Amino acid sequence: MTHLISQQLGWSKSALISRDQESLSPEFVSAWQAFEQRRLNGEPVAYMVGVKGFYNIDLHVAPGVLIPRPETELLVECSIKHLESLNKGPLEKSQALDLGTGSGAIALAIAKNTQNTFVTAIDMSTDALKIAQHNAQQLELSDRVSFLQGSWFEPLKEDDRFDLIASNPPYIRHEDPHLTEGDLRFEPIDALTDHHDGLNPYRTIFKESPSFLKPGGLLIVEHGYDQSEVLSQLLKNAGFIDIQIHFDLAGIARALSAKLG
Repeated sequence: MTHLISQQLGWSKSALISRDQESLSPEFVSAWQAFEQRRLNGEPVAYMVGVKGFYNIDLHVAPGVLIPRPETELLVECSIKHLESLNKGPLEKSQALDLGTGSGAIALAIAKNTQNTFVTAIDMSTDALKIAQHNAQQLELSDRVSFLQGSWFEPLKEDDRFDLIASNPPYIRHEDPHLTEGDLRFEPIDALTDHHDGLNPYRTIFKESPSFLKPGGLLIVEHGYDQSEVLSQLLKNAGFIDIQIHFDLAGIARALSAKLG
């Protein structure tokens, strides 16, 4: 609450203490009451303040994009580890692909925290791409991250190849009651569910990734808490090997990575 008041006033947290005898203007009180009501209605704080911290960057977020989750930082950590292991020369850039970029969280965090990675980020939504491009500009990463509009691999050229393909696709099953609860009620539905069994995006990604991965390239995806086993089998069926399960800080299987056989 202190953080929200500080942000709305434009004061530092220390100023809230040192200026505790000052009266707030009627205009601020009225605006704050409206702010409170929005939160009481369940609107996510990230949308209300327009900013969400992710990994070590701050991202502008709005109702047109999914709010980045701490669990997704695991995807970034694994991606950076793989890219750093390639040991490319200073003049040779690694190529990474972020499918379904949303606010640009994964793509921008990877670019920000690697020396020589160029990231291509794809999303279907024009609203999401506008926000992602704005974030790239704010982080001064526009020269390292390019954005394409389209469905999954559709906007790519046939000869595009990547050292890394990462994705946090919509994986919630369409009948999952969580879609009508909490913050999810306010987030874009197409970023949350495939309107089916939650596996269709993976079927597409696993089928088409081999055509765009370089030799030794890594595919890594985030998934739901109960999808690890079925997705591991889908990866095997698609010809992937070295399938690794990655666990979040709560000990939940949260991501899978794999390479081509």
